[in-house]
Amino acid sequence: MKSLRFISAEAFVSNAEFARKSLGAVAHDLFPLLFKASYLLEQGEVIHDLVENWPLFDFNMGKLLGATMDYQEDLSHRTCSVCLESCLTGLRDYVLNQSSPYMKKLKVVDLTGIKDVEVQFCKCEKTMGRWARTQLLSKLCSELLVYLQQAQCNPGTFEISINVLIDLFVTERNYELVVQALLKKCSCPLKICCVAFRSDNLTLQKFFYIIKLTDPSLLRKLEIVHNVHLEMEHLEMLFNSIHFPLLMSLTLPARTFNVRRFTATDEQMLANVGKKMGEMTQLTELSMSFSILTGRIQKLLSPLKTPLKMLDVSNCSLNHADMAFLANSFHAHHLEALDLSGHDIPELYPSTFFRLLSHCSSVLRSLTLEDCNIQDTHVNMLILGLSPCQKLQEFKFIGNPLSSQALKHLFTFLCELPMLKNVEFPVPRDCYPIGITYPIDDASLCRFDHQKYERVAEELNLILLQANREDVKASTPLFGSYDAAVQETNNELGTYLIKSFKETLEKFTTSFNK
Repeated sequence: MKSLRFISAEAFVSNAEFARKSLGAVAHDLFPLLFKASYLLEQGEVIHDLVENWPLFDFNMGKLLGATMDYQEDLSHRTCSVCLESCLTGLRDYVLNQSSPYMKKLKVVDLTGIKDVEVQFCKCEKTMGRWARTQLLSKLCSELLVYLQQAQCNPGTFEISINVLIDLFVTERNYELVVQALLKKCSCPLKICCVAFRSDNLTLQKFFYIIKLTDPSLLRKLEIVHNVHLEMEHLEMLFNSIHFPLLMSLTLPARTFNVRRFTATDEQMLANVGKKMGEMTQLTELSMSFSILTGRIQKLLSPLKTPLKMLDVSNCSLNHADMAFLANSFHAHHLEALDLSGHDIPELYPSTFFRLLSHCSSVLRSLTLEDCNIQDTHVNMLILGLSPCQKLQEFKFIGNPLSSQALKHLFTFLCELPMLKNVEFPVPRDCYPIGITYPIDDASLCRFDHQKYERVAEELNLILLQANREDVKASTPLFGSYDAAVQETNNELGTYLIKSFKETLEKFTTSFNK
C-alpha cells in the first residue's frame, strides 16, 4: 500500500528532466522518499543526482529501500544494475561536485543491506551482484583519486572523508583492482570499509595479502570458499597472525580439515585453531562442510565461549561421539540453522540426533538433511522430531530415498508448521528405475520419470493449497539451492576448473612418460 506522499514522489521523479532541475528546491527530509520512488521506477538519472546532492549525514541502502510507512514493500532485494550503477557514480560525483564543502554532511554510506536473490523484478533485467559491486566501487575509488591528483579541485575536496561499508567479493579477476583501491584508502575521500569478505579462486599468497588490507578488526563475516586451497596449517597461521575481534560468521572451504591423516602435531594444531576461535567472542555462525572431522568436533568447538546460532557440518563424517557432543553442548539450545547433510542419521545415531533436534526445537529456523538416507520407515519418527519445531521456516531434504506416498504423508504434517516458507524435497524414489542406489551419482540424477514426478509435485502442492498454505514454496533443485555468488562468477570458476583439470592431466602424462 502506497501513501499519498509516496504516490506524489513517484509522480515527481517520473519526469526525470523536471525532477533533476527541481532538486535544489526539495526539502532535505524528502530525499529518502524520492530515492525509494526513483529506485522503484528505475529512474537512474534521478538516483544519480539525488546521491550527488545528498544532504544528510548517512546513506543506508538497507533502510532507504526497506519497508517504510510510505511504502511497505522491501526493495533491498532488487539489485538492478541501472539503479546501483547510478547510485555509485552519484557517490563519486558527490565528492567532485564543486559546491561548498561545508554543505557536504555525508559521513557514512552503508551498502551492506543489499540482498542478492534468484528472482529479480527490475525492468532492465540486468542485475549487479556482489562481485560486480565490489568491482565498480574499487574502480570508482581508483579513478577518483587519479582525477583529484590531476585536476584543479577545491582544496576542501581533499577534506571529504566518507566511510563506505560494503561486503567485498574478491576473485582472481578483480583482485588487482580491489588491492589498489584498498592500498590507496587513506588518500581517497571514499574509504572502503569491508564488513564482510568473500574470497574464491585465489592463491593463498594473494588471500593472505588482501585480507590484511581489509582491516580485519572491522570484519564481521569471512567466507573462504571453493578454489582457495586453505588447509588446517594455513588456518592456524591466519588466526595466529590476524585478529578478528568482531567476526560473527566464518565459512571455511572444503577439506580444510582431514583427521584421517592426522599426526600428533596436527592434533595440537587443531586444538590451537579451536582455542583461537574461542577468542572470537562474537562468533555465532560456523560452516565447515566437506571436511573430515570424525571424532574431533568436541576438540574444535568446546573452546567456544559464545553459543553458535548457525552450524554447517555437512559431509564431515561425524561419528556418534561428535553427535553426542553437539546434542549435549550449550550450542544445541541456540541453533537457529543446522546442516547435517551427508550423514546416515537413521543408521548411525537416530536417538542422539533427535535429542539434538529436541534441544534446538524452540529456536530452529532452518534444517537441512540432504542425502541422510531417510527412508519411508523413518518418516513417522521424523514427524515426531519436527513437531516441536514451531519456528521452522526452511526444511531441505533433497537426496533421500522417499516414496511418493511417504512425501505426501510428510507434506500433510509440514502444513502444520506455522512459520514454514520453503521446502526442498527429493524426486520420489518410485520415479527412478528399480534398483537405483543412494546417494545417486550425478550421471543418474536426471534419469527419472519426469511426467510421474510432475504429477507427484502437483499432488504435493495441492496438499499445501488445501491446507491454505500457498505461502509455502516447494521445489526440487536437483543440483543444489541457488547461490547468488556462484551464479555471478560461474564463468570464471568454470574456466579455473578446466585449467586445473588440464594441468593435472599434463602432470599425469609427464609422470607416466618418465
